[in-house]
Amino acid sequence: MRSIFALAALLALGTGVPSYASDWKIDPAHSAASFSVRHMMISNVNGQFSKVTGTVEYDAKSPKNTKIDATIDATTVNTNESSRDKHLKGPDFFDVEKFPTMTFKSKKIVSASKGKMKVLGDLTLHGVTKEVTLNVVGPSAEIKDPRGQIRIGAAASAVINRKDFGITYNKTLDNGGVAVGEQVPITIDIELSKQAKVADAN
Repeated sequence: MRSIFALAALLALGTGVPSYASDWKIDPAHSAASFSVRHMMISNVNGQFSKVTGTVEYDAKSPKNTKIDATIDATTVNTNESSRDKHLKGPDFFDVEKFPTMTFKSKKIVSASKGKMKVLGDLTLHGVTKEVTLNVVGPSAEIKDPRGQIRIGAAASAVINRKDFGITYNKTLDNGGVAVGEQVPITIDIELSKQAKVADAN
């Protein structure tokens, strides 16, 4: 029965050869998500989430079949200022007691140019899910670490509007400006270790 479903999937894709993908695991010790936000319309405050986990199913011969499922631990936010970090974790911003994680699940992959892809997917932040497009550089060529583990790396970036995700806190300044910008550039740097190879057809 399984082979029948596999054959049907191949026919639906219009291919006559099996598609092979490798399972990769995001290494949280060598991955992070960063952001930048405008402060009082005069400078940028940079921050980072230090724990990114998840899996990627990647087929080097057919990158459009890549599947990404990543989770960012919102409680690890760090802007190098403890009082600001406490505010960011509170109800005005990430509200980590209610929403301790952010997730991204890919839905469509489009090759942009050599070594680059556009990844459309659902970003869930602060309890709100919106479609976003990540501009991805990579993945890199495979390398073997000193322990014999196969690894690759990639970087993704996008600009989101925090208000789209229900994070609306702000203060009006005397000059008519605002204390916190709405547009937030984000960057995700990940390193992945190879787990297993999966064949989609017999």
